[in-house]
Amino acid sequence: MTDSYDEALLERRRRLLGASYRLFYTEPFHPVRGDGVWLFDRHGTAHLDAYNNVACVGHCHPRVVAAIAHQAATLNTHTRYLHETILDCAERIIDTLPAPLEQMVFTCSGSEANDLALRMARAFTGSEGVIVTELAYHGVTQAIAEASPSLGSRVKLGDAVRTVPAPVDHGDGAAAMGERFAAGVQAAINDLAADGIRPAAMLLDSVFSSDGIVTDPVGFLGPAVDTIRRAGGLYIADEVQAGLGRTGVMWGFPRHGVSADLVTLGKPLGNGHPVAGVVARRDVMDHFGDVARYFNTFGGNPVACAAALAVQDVIAEENIVEKAAKVGHYLHERLAELAQASGRLGDIRGAGLLAGVEVLDDNGQSDATAAQALVDALRQRRVLISATGPGGNVLKIRPPLVFRRDHVDRLGEALGECLAQHGSLP
Repeated sequence: MTDSYDEALLERRRRLLGASYRLFYTEPFHPVRGDGVWLFDRHGTAHLDAYNNVACVGHCHPRVVAAIAHQAATLNTHTRYLHETILDCAERIIDTLPAPLEQMVFTCSGSEANDLALRMARAFTGSEGVIVTELAYHGVTQAIAEASPSLGSRVKLGDAVRTVPAPVDHGDGAAAMGERFAAGVQAAINDLAADGIRPAAMLLDSVFSSDGIVTDPVGFLGPAVDTIRRAGGLYIADEVQAGLGRTGVMWGFPRHGVSADLVTLGKPLGNGHPVAGVVARRDVMDHFGDVARYFNTFGGNPVACAAALAVQDVIAEENIVEKAAKVGHYLHERLAELAQASGRLGDIRGAGLLAGVEVLDDNGQSDATAAQALVDALRQRRVLISATGPGGNVLKIRPPLVFRRDHVDRLGEALGECLAQHGSLP
């Protein structure tokens, strides 16, 4: 239970921070130290982190910490001066992405990256329309909040924003699933046209994380990408959630055999240090440079780029992507065993170290209340996850990519204990 110290901290937080802030868990968590996949509270108790994708190579990875400290003690300026680290970082990232992605612009956050990508798409196409999924989350700037329906009904969608239902797997294969999703995209294009608006871009989270996590069957994205391009729009792949090996491959969108016109990167790129960016086709970048200027004081500074370079080094040297694929496969097997043993778990979606698990009531219907109860029960057992999806009934598991099989076992054991007590769930 929350003790008097944390109660005082809660009161202080209410007094000092704005009302828009939210906390995870019914009983708030107060970490004071991180190490790998573990977060420690002020009593020194270890909690297994199966949720925080920001620290993709583990909390406080010594290689990343050392890179940040060394560069901070040497020089920290901005991108209006020449600096090798900035170029090395951009080159390393671009080299991991498929053609025709050739140039990069740095930002501080995924929100800024998505905002900038949208500006680039609108400048290049001369159009305004944006298509996103029904529960998408892409960020918090004005333009991107207006294209992030998961922020809630009180955050009004932009006049040039249209939503489409997230892709749904009915078990009839990637082609059929892709055609259904593409039909939704075409309907959105038609609706924009009815208001005299042409589409500039389709902005998609490559794993549809806020829509309940949708990664398979591989190949379903193709028809939707073809549809937006036929209408004159660009495809922006939001890789903030999917990128850097999360799904067992380096990037999420190429799994589907599609190319992107722009790619946005964020959270995990600096393992917690603020660094993000946009990688795009050269002609898109050139056109934007002709019609606009962009400068971000902190975006791409040498310390941020040193952090991102160190993350790239760790990913390569520790075989992070390959390990994420193997451990992720084991994670999905373990979750499937738990689902088979319990009537409270339904569909299990995702790839690599990303999993979405539907929570059901005794009648097999979506149960958001039980999902939140499981999240809180796991927190009591010192395992951290969250929930997502249109109905809020999908357990969201996305640990640091240094998760091992024994960590999966710990998660599975705790979840099994919670499910065994399902009679006490709401």
